[in-house]
Amino acid sequence: MPDPSTAGPSTAEPAPPPAAPHSGGVAAGWRAMLFRTTLWAKRARIVGVRVARLVSIGATRLLPGIRYLLRSLHRKWRRSLQFRTVLTTLMLAIASFAVVGAYLSNQIANNLFQERLVQAESETRYNVKQVQDTFDGAQVTDQSSVITLVYDTLNAVEGRGSVIQRRYVFEAMPEQTKPRNRWVESRASDQLTISVIPTELRKAVQNSGKEQFWASTEFPVGTEDRPGIAVGNKVTFNGTVYELYLIYDLNTAQKTLDEIQNVLLAGGAVLALLIGAVAWYVTRNVVSPVSHAALVSEKLAAGQLQERMVVKGEDEVARLGASFNHMAASLQEQITQLATLSQMQQRFVSDVSHELRTPLTTVRMAAEVLYDARDDFDPINKRSAELLYNQVERFQSLLADLLEISRFDAGVATLDAEPGDIVQLVSHVLEGVAPVAGEYGSQVTLNAPAESIIVDMDDRRIDRILRNLVLNALEHGDGRPVNISVAANDTSVAVAVRDHGIGMTAAEAARVFDRFWRADPARARTTGGSGLGLSIAAEDTKLHNGWLQAWGRTDGGANFRLTLPLRQGETITKSPLQLEPVDVGLHGGDGQRTMLLLDPSPVAAADGSNQAAGGGHDAGPGAAATAGPGSTDPESMDPFPVSADHPVGTDPGTAGPGTKEGS
Repeated sequence: MPDPSTAGPSTAEPAPPPAAPHSGGVAAGWRAMLFRTTLWAKRARIVGVRVARLVSIGATRLLPGIRYLLRSLHRKWRRSLQFRTVLTTLMLAIASFAVVGAYLSNQIANNLFQERLVQAESETRYNVKQVQDTFDGAQVTDQSSVITLVYDTLNAVEGRGSVIQRRYVFEAMPEQTKPRNRWVESRASDQLTISVIPTELRKAVQNSGKEQFWASTEFPVGTEDRPGIAVGNKVTFNGTVYELYLIYDLNTAQKTLDEIQNVLLAGGAVLALLIGAVAWYVTRNVVSPVSHAALVSEKLAAGQLQERMVVKGEDEVARLGASFNHMAASLQEQITQLATLSQMQQRFVSDVSHELRTPLTTVRMAAEVLYDARDDFDPINKRSAELLYNQVERFQSLLADLLEISRFDAGVATLDAEPGDIVQLVSHVLEGVAPVAGEYGSQVTLNAPAESIIVDMDDRRIDRILRNLVLNALEHGDGRPVNISVAANDTSVAVAVRDHGIGMTAAEAARVFDRFWRADPARARTTGGSGLGLSIAAEDTKLHNGWLQAWGRTDGGANFRLTLPLRQGETITKSPLQLEPVDVGLHGGDGQRTMLLLDPSPVAAADGSNQAAGGGHDAGPGAAATAGPGSTDPESMDPFPVSADHPVGTDPGTAGPGTKEGS
């Protein structure tokens, strides 16, 4: 056979070709590995995205449920005395059991440990003395005999003590001269090494003389770690100092402690449930009558006066129920009496009002005859005829008001609402009260939008409300200016009537809509006088679901504000005009007109139309002028914004440009 080392090139050429397939195979392997890595990375990203999506969907669906649960618990906590009491009792009971259980568990664990520690120290002293005596009396010189003696002696130490199982670790102390016949370095029970001994315990044993030390530790037994106590001493054999550690197994004590803790936990849970059940039962007996009383009281407030509580027994709750029923019966009797009396009064007013209409009509006809013929009477009879005519008129107005009030009380008043222009209605009202304004000498101005404001309203009732408010302002204005404002927002419209007369206090403003109420009963008035006008206005406003409010200041005038919804069924959230007016000058703005409707001052009458043409406030009687540009903010107007196409009480045919003569 030829020597391979001497082979020529022909024999050496075939070697390189296998290298090429090998390098190609490595590259292919790397490419396959890279492909698999990329593929698994993509799959991991897909899985991650899906998991994130699932987590997001779960959180999106779970969070509302958690929020709903928390809101339900919070609502239950606020509204249920029983739930609050039971939950508080349970929380306090669980906290108490936790504190007591922790204290008892700690005391039991300490007692068990101390008992095992005392026993371990006692047994260790005895066994270490036996080991040392055995080593001292040994007569062995060869290695085999020494190993056998040490093994037998330590095996005698290992095993069960009187109560707890015992293991050992036998280790020669480091940094000592090795004797010639030192054949044993270390020995330990199965699975144990010197590493299971705490470092602090080893240092204490190494630095001590004949003292004994202990420390808590854990050591492996099979596949678990068990708690134990390691007790260390020094022993000497053949001139070598050894560390001898006896390890006592506390697994049995730990199991006993765990069982005790489980019993405490189960007992505490059962006791907490029992306490919760007792608290629920007790609070139910106390809260149920209260809840029943609340339900019955709500029914009584709703008009079900026959409702009563169920009374059982003779305890405090029963006495409460009996007292509640007695109170309900008394209230029912009084309410029934008051309702009967109210019905009788309403029927009486209605019947009397109807019965008085016929004789009143006859008396009025006679009074008109006498009034028309008053010029033929002597002065005394003439004055008597005038007084009779005027008082019959007041009597007829009072009778009409009483009939209207009786309809409101009987609940038969109905609303005939139709869309209408409230600015035009205000102008119509002012035309009607122009003679009264001239009699009192009050300057009347209207501030309203230039365009129409369409409102669903009963024209007759709104006309009556506004007429009452304006006449009331003229009567109590002491000849000072009266301002009427109209403004609207998206949902409501407001009309404010502002006078600058005697005014009223806040207490009087609160009672101004009461029937037959007057701030000064002795004060005589020449118009109205029935004391029912504002009461009827308030009832008409209620039919429209609106607001009628009053503001006043002593010697600073008063302001009455009527607020109506633009459409029936809508709710008013905010009035377009403020209730307490801001006293500023007369002005208007873009899309807004401020009209001087009536100025009966003597100076204006003397100056004539020249002043009116100048746009001043002292124009002649009935002069109308349009104010220059000004603010359009309703909150800055006095009383507030509005306009009128035609001034009240004017004759367009006799006025010059920019002026209209009034009556």
